[in-house]
Amino acid sequence: MSKKYETVIGLEVHVQLQTESKLFCGCSAAYGAEPNSNTCPICLGLPGTLPMLNKRALRFALQASRAADCQINQFSKFDRKNYFYPDLPKGYQISQYDLPLGYDGRITIETEEGETKEIGLTRIHLEEDAGKLIHAGSVGDSAHSYVDYNRGGVPLIEIVSEPDIRSPEEARAYLNALKQIILYLGISDCNMEEGSLRCDANVSLRTRGDREFGIKAEVKNMNSFRAVERALAYEVKRQEKLLDAGRKVVQETRTWDESRQETVSMRGKEEAEDYRYFPEPDLMPLEISDEFIEEIDDSLPELPLEKKHRFQEQYDLPAYDAGVLTQSRELAKLFEESAGKYDDAKEVSNWLMGEYLRLLKENEVEPGQDELNGEKLAELLELIEDGTISSKIAKEVFEETFVSGKAPGEVVEERGLKQISDEDELAEIVAGIVADNPEVVEDIKGGKDKAIGFLVGQVMQETRGKANPQLANQLIREEIEKH
Repeated sequence: MSKKYETVIGLEVHVQLQTESKLFCGCSAAYGAEPNSNTCPICLGLPGTLPMLNKRALRFALQASRAADCQINQFSKFDRKNYFYPDLPKGYQISQYDLPLGYDGRITIETEEGETKEIGLTRIHLEEDAGKLIHAGSVGDSAHSYVDYNRGGVPLIEIVSEPDIRSPEEARAYLNALKQIILYLGISDCNMEEGSLRCDANVSLRTRGDREFGIKAEVKNMNSFRAVERALAYEVKRQEKLLDAGRKVVQETRTWDESRQETVSMRGKEEAEDYRYFPEPDLMPLEISDEFIEEIDDSLPELPLEKKHRFQEQYDLPAYDAGVLTQSRELAKLFEESAGKYDDAKEVSNWLMGEYLRLLKENEVEPGQDELNGEKLAELLELIEDGTISSKIAKEVFEETFVSGKAPGEVVEERGLKQISDEDELAEIVAGIVADNPEVVEDIKGGKDKAIGFLVGQVMQETRGKANPQLANQLIREEIEKH
């Protein structure tokens, strides 16, 4: 962090709403179709066509606004944002300008120091997406480009933050918090690789203590949260060097070049007047009733930060555990289902944060896409607690349940995995292992007590992990005393 300059960052995030059809027509909004197959005269802007608003998209936009604590413009309208680019068939984009759906909101983030900070939201508005250009080569040197209009007309919300972010790390924390909220609402999959969550950043520096903002540069083309953090860090350094050399920062749009790990100038930054906004004449203004807003409020789920704090208080979990478990709504649901059936919430948390997250990563699936549920995890933990299986065997059983959905008890029976707790059976195995390892026995007698772990390991190996380790330890000590 520079002692001389203060970093000022504002983020503009576009989120593709998970509706079946586009914002103003009935074409499919699904990703991955053949190029230009999900199009019609309305989304292609052919003469004589009229748009009709997708009510589900409006509901989703209002849910996002209220979840971010926004005020609602109960009289709102759409506007035409005019610019000419090959991916915009109408020559304008239907968006919102001076009367966005939501305004004056906030997102609470947790800083690296463990403190909370509010990032203000200027607005959340609804708009249609543009098409997609596919270049034959890089943007700068391609001989030609293809255009796919499938994405044109897909509903988006644009979420514009206040310039309250003071570091690239805070920017990433803000994006994480925002993504969590959107996923909890279930209004988008927030897949950056497919373009359903996109982020542009405005970055400037000012001398510490100054109230006036510096000249800002806009940074685009960041396709992951990690890329956002790196691009912002680079841009801050670039502007620092310019200011230290007595040069001015130019207001412009820059693109993040992932291969070179630097931002590159694209064009001068447009202002609102360059877009010649005017009210969309083919759509009636929106009048949003108090009753509709109340209905939206009632539909909101418990949000991530609230859930995290509740988990800490209700289940006496550490802040770290509660934070991990509430990253995903499905993971939080699985935890609560399990903790409701097994009374040691911390043990439930340990298994979910350890074995469960490991298996999710290895199988490349998300919580809820596997075969585990709360009842099955609770059953597994009961089997460990009552001595039916060892912790080591439990990991095998857990994996089988995760993949096949079979109940843990069923897996144990089918595979003969019950823990050996019969003293006579285990004593015979222990006697043989002690007899086969006289040097280790002498080490233990000589005070090297840790060496007993080797013998316990031999017992576990002999029984394929089914021996009760506590009983094995006890029987080994008793057998050594006989020698």
